[in-house]
Amino acid sequence: MYAPERQQRIMDEARRAGRVEVGALAELLGVAAETVRRDLTALERRGTLRRVHGGAIPVERLELEPTLAARSTRLTTQKRAIAARALEELPAEGTILLDSGSTTQAIAELLPPDVDLTVLTNSFTAAAVLASHPGVRLYLIGGRVRGRTGAAVGDWATAALEGVYVDVAFLGTNGLSLTHGLTTPDQAEAAVKHAMAVAARRAVVVTDSTKVGQTHLHRFAALADLDLVITDAGLDEETAAEIEQAGPEVYRA
Repeated sequence: MYAPERQQRIMDEARRAGRVEVGALAELLGVAAETVRRDLTALERRGTLRRVHGGAIPVERLELEPTLAARSTRLTTQKRAIAARALEELPAEGTILLDSGSTTQAIAELLPPDVDLTVLTNSFTAAAVLASHPGVRLYLIGGRVRGRTGAAVGDWATAALEGVYVDVAFLGTNGLSLTHGLTTPDQAEAAVKHAMAVAARRAVVVTDSTKVGQTHLHRFAALADLDLVITDAGLDEETAAEIEQAGPEVYRA
């Protein structure tokens, strides 16, 4: 297979799966890992891929922030497994912050009926799920609603968070990087996420492994600010160990 053919195959795989990994591509294409790395570098120079730790992501995925509805249909099995593990972090008769996002939404959907919990959230979709939950005392954080994510953001939201302190904050993220920490495309949403992390005794990030290695415009937390990252088994052990060295425990559901 000539280099242009390999690179086209790599782009096809990246667009189909959302990301590609060096080891998997080497096996798929029957070439050395170094050959794949050279192909990824060539594609990045053309502006079609963005290199991340261990692989690459198509640039169109980074440039457009997907809607909550679109994200809710991706990696549903992994997200429910992450959410199920997150339930183990619930404080008994305690208080939590629940960020907006498809994985945090899965936490809301999996809360058992006998749970005794106070929940503060800026997610209108999570609030809709929890409003009739018999064991939940629900507080909805208000503000301007971002239609793309269904999250309340802005000064009202951050001001409300300045006046509270909870046991655990469950945070979503668009990107998790060893170098840049947690990032998201929208400045207002980043401010709310940062305020949530500050307002909690424990900060727990719930994210699927495809977000690891991605970096977006606005940073809202360093890895050292986190207590736990819950992700899926798609994250390799080496990267998990590197994240743990930066501060938080890592669990691969």
